[in-house]
Amino acid sequence: MKLRKFLSGRAPKAVAGVLLSLAASAAFAQSSVQLYGQVDEWVGAQKLPGNANAWSVSGGGMSTSYWGMKGAEDLGGNYRAIFALEAFFLAQNGQAGRFPGDTFFSRDAYVGIESPYGTLTAGRVTTPLFVSTILFNPFADSYVFSPMVNHVYLGLGTGPAYTTDQGVIGDSGWSNALQYSTPVLNGFTGNATYALGNTAGDNAAKRWSVQGLYFNGPFSATGVYQYTNFNNNPQDLDQLVPGMKSQSVAQLGLSYDLKFVKFFGQYMFTMNDRNGGDWHVNTAQGGVSVPAGPGSVLASYAWSRDSGGLDQTRRTWALGYDYPFSKRTDVYAAYMNDHITGQSGGDTYGVGLRTKF
Repeated sequence: MKLRKFLSGRAPKAVAGVLLSLAASAAFAQSSVQLYGQVDEWVGAQKLPGNANAWSVSGGGMSTSYWGMKGAEDLGGNYRAIFALEAFFLAQNGQAGRFPGDTFFSRDAYVGIESPYGTLTAGRVTTPLFVSTILFNPFADSYVFSPMVNHVYLGLGTGPAYTTDQGVIGDSGWSNALQYSTPVLNGFTGNATYALGNTAGDNAAKRWSVQGLYFNGPFSATGVYQYTNFNNNPQDLDQLVPGMKSQSVAQLGLSYDLKFVKFFGQYMFTMNDRNGGDWHVNTAQGGVSVPAGPGSVLASYAWSRDSGGLDQTRRTWALGYDYPFSKRTDVYAAYMNDHITGQSGGDTYGVGLRTKF
């Protein structure tokens, strides 16, 4: 009402000037906000080790579908306030999350400060181990077709219904976390993450990770260490692996791009501390991405062997082709074969479409 009275009777140019001034002030006061995401659907069949074959129309063949918002506000002096809210969803049925009961903003949910001395964020953040895992294998973050992602994140009772004591404890994101990222210096950047349990006397507060990343022309490398501690009582990993106390993971990754072929290599050592008997797992992955026409042929092989525990060997290989329709949309076809000691072999094959916005 006051604004209407103020504008009443004024010349059109004056009114236009006032409105433009108000709009500019509002834009200055608010953070710039972006809406973005991707939708990935694939059609095919999947037989997990030790299970039966099933045909399906499913989501997240090459990448898990998600949407997000992020923004920043200039605070002056090369400082910026930033935030991000990112949620996964199942495109095949419209459900939120990656599975029933998943946290709504389970991809990222943080606020932070960017400065000349690095970036500090607080909230739910993507773990450094997940970043290193997906950057140094040709199938990136595919939970369906990437052998390395299957070996790292689908195990120890946290994944599909097959028996294995291999794999990493916890999710690709940590809640109640603080994360610091260094500025980029001569191609090198570092990250450190510490997650709290937010409960008095909860040893699960002892979750931390450090990571180094290096990118210089065709060569890239990473090294990451992750430690996760659990109570000896229920409400932690004990409900999945009785007596489980803690897990330490060290991973190295390399890639080299010769233009006509890009090589990927990874090695990971996992130490599991358990009442009644510890065990460790060695994991290695090698892969290539080869330009073929407008797209790329992708190939990867991962191998894991545990010492102690269930005494398993796991061998997984995948072959695929990714064809870009545009900068935002691609179609792909892939096959993955998966075998775990003492269980019938598994295989997954299908075609999919992925578009980003």
